[in-house]
Amino acid sequence: MEKEKCDLIHPNGVKEKEMEVVEGLTIKYHANGNTIWSKGKMVNDAPDGYWEWYRTDGTLKRSGYFDKGEPVGEWITYDNKGNKYKTTNRDKK
Repeated sequence: MEKEKCDLIHPNGVKEKEMEVVEGLTIKYHANGNTIWSKGKMVNDAPDGYWEWYRTDGTLKRSGYFDKGEPVGEWITYDNKGNKYKTTNRDKK
């Protein structure tokens, strides 16, 4: 499957990332177009369920869950070796 080229530029001047959908997962790429920036499921144009973000070297940077676009539950940040560094609870109050 070919990656979508996106010319959308947000009001803050940041260009939208290239992306593709593989086996139901939306995969977005770093600006280099080669390494995965994030991956997870989209439902009705909003992130839903488990998502992961990566550094350009491929190590896991952060993971967490969305419920209809809202971050919920335990979110984990990883150090530059991919080891668990910090946990944040994003449950709605």
